[in-house]
Amino acid sequence: MTSYSGYLLETIVTLLAVCALAVAVLWAARRVGLGRPTGPLELRGRLSLDARRAIYLVEVADRIFVLGASEAGITKLGEVGASELAAVPAEPIRSFADILTRTFARERRPLSVREAHRESLPEKTKEP
Repeated sequence: MTSYSGYLLETIVTLLAVCALAVAVLWAARRVGLGRPTGPLELRGRLSLDARRAIYLVEVADRIFVLGASEAGITKLGEVGASELAAVPAEPIRSFADILTRTFARERRPLSVREAHRESLPEKTKEP
């Protein structure tokens, strides 16, 4: 074996060892529970305004804080009681499989502007 192939083999073995060590550390951290939220803290909602700005609803105990996040940092915009927000029904989260099924189940013709708008509305507010 030439010295070049020896260096290449040593580099590959070292890289595999480092990757195996990283996987083992991540697996152990997950088993221990690192990174999981603890205490009375929950993300209740998120609204993306553009690529770098968003509004978050964060529930802490019985209060919900409205936070604005941008490249300048996080700013408290307001707060509401948790009981006030509970009356608003949550929008169901659709899986990717559901979206694909709906997409391929449609007819192959393009939708008109009115049909596309009607399709984007929630079920209870659709026009006849």
